[in-house]
Amino acid sequence: MNWKLIFQLSMFGLAMGIGTVFFIPSSVEPFLWLAIFIVCAVIIAKRQVKAPFLHGLLVSLVNSVWITGAHLLFFDTYVASHAREAAMMQSSPLPPRLLMACTGPIVGLVSGVVLGLFAFVASKLLRRLPQT
Repeated sequence: MNWKLIFQLSMFGLAMGIGTVFFIPSSVEPFLWLAIFIVCAVIIAKRQVKAPFLHGLLVSLVNSVWITGAHLLFFDTYVASHAREAAMMQSSPLPPRLLMACTGPIVGLVSGVVLGLFAFVASKLLRRLPQT
């Protein structure tokens, strides 16, 4: 397991965690994540790690720690600029911060499966391409 690579790629999560609090709107966030997942998958594939799926999964799990931490640390600022998310939190029986702390790792796991699949496919595709 290449923990240095996992940690380095998780810096995208730290940047997105802070960025979504202060200046990245919810409408743009999915497109940025798609670009980040593609970049991470290609980097994982080019490093030729033995378990690309697992590396992708772990990157997203570490991402979820960064993102959840940033959103909890700057909770009031985050909620002020994310009205839809705030409304969903208000309808929950759990306190908003607890809800965020619980759902963050679940979202990280689900997105980790997606990134893991991206990394697995990228590793297969890049191995088939002729080297120049």
